Amino acid sequence: MNTLVLKAEVVQIEPLRYTPAGIPLLSVVLRHVSEQVEAGMKRKVECEINAVTLGDLALKGLKLGTHILATGFLAKRSLKSTQLVMHINHIENI
Repeated sequence: MNTLVLKAEVVQIEPLRYTPAGIPLLSVVLRHVSEQVEAGMKRKVECEINAVTLGDLALKGLKLGTHILATGFLAKRSLKSTQLVMHINHIENI
């Protein structure tokens, strides 16, 4: 299974573009900060995740600084890349 659920802040939004098939695509960067328990110890976790939304979700009007709960999956950026990108299927404002 490949599912990712992330509470994050939208910290960067690229201009809206379209795939060769004409599907709207929006690239964003999400910043996540939390405290997790690992091996019985508390650990502060901070990361930035590159993410994309496609179709109607790309047209929802995400704004910088918005805190969201994003649900989606991880995939390679492209066929030849090893860099992972989150593909967002669902967004909730929190």
